[in-house]
Amino acid sequence: MTNNEIIAKGKEVIRIEAEAVSGLLNSINEDFAKAVQTIYNSKGRIVLTGMGKSGLIARKIVATLNSTGTAAIYLHPTDALHGDLGMVRKEDIVILISKSGETEEILNLLPMLKRLGVTLIAMTENNNSRLGSQSNIFLNIHVQEEACPYDLAPTASTTATLALGDALSIALLQKKGFTEEDFAYLHPGGSLGKRLSLEIKEIMITGSKIPVVNETASIKDVILEITSKRLGTTCVINNEGLLSGIITDGDLRRILEKTLDIKNLSAIDIMSHNPKIMKENILASFALQQMENFKITSLVIIDDLKKPVGIVHLHDLINLGIRQR
Repeated sequence: MTNNEIIAKGKEVIRIEAEAVSGLLNSINEDFAKAVQTIYNSKGRIVLTGMGKSGLIARKIVATLNSTGTAAIYLHPTDALHGDLGMVRKEDIVILISKSGETEEILNLLPMLKRLGVTLIAMTENNNSRLGSQSNIFLNIHVQEEACPYDLAPTASTTATLALGDALSIALLQKKGFTEEDFAYLHPGGSLGKRLSLEIKEIMITGSKIPVVNETASIKDVILEITSKRLGTTCVINNEGLLSGIITDGDLRRILEKTLDIKNLSAIDIMSHNPKIMKENILASFALQQMENFKITSLVIIDDLKKPVGIVHLHDLINLGIRQR
């Protein structure tokens, strides 16, 4: 094949699969609505099963359902026939995926599933197939053609099935009133989860790692504290341990531009008296927003008595993937 022929074939595959997905619009009908309502009203889990490529698609649909608030599991049809069927309960709903509706391993499951009394949703292209005719709800995944020139490798049909699974998941998400906060709870490691749930107290620098000097500290001691803690700043406290101010390396540069006679100066002479402060239960995303608004790189965290209990640096928030609200 020439480069032009390769490009043409790639475009043809995308066209076929795009048409397969758009063709599913006819499948979003009363049966689809019934499937969503049935799953929504279910007291059990959603069990998906399928063989081969259909099994892989089933696993992805399971992942999407779980991440959007609908409990789902994958059941391998062969394993089900050798003991794993025990995970299925009467209150569960089983979605069976088979392009033809005649997959032997899936059909072998039907008598046992019917005996359990579970609701069966078939995702197949043939309503008159044994799977389609014996299920409670039929979802049509018919496609005009596969992208495979020999009509052997499932391509357009698996893409269409995946899209229909997404449609089910998102319709259920909205039916349940699933929110950003719910999503964040299920994805604590993701950027959204961090943005909506991570508090400053969970990531701030604490204890002996906090740069702190007394108001009476010499400039030499201030420089040593800033240098050793490597945050470019230090808190300044009074004799009661309460926050008086903050000194940044920028403050040091500015005082040195004015005078080199600094031996008689102390921390209180060069500190900023009204630093930006926050409480430890503030969301990290809000802290980041404030730091960017005020163009500062460090934020002192205080307790109710105004004692410094932590400090957070802008780079630490960014490195954690925190984004503004």
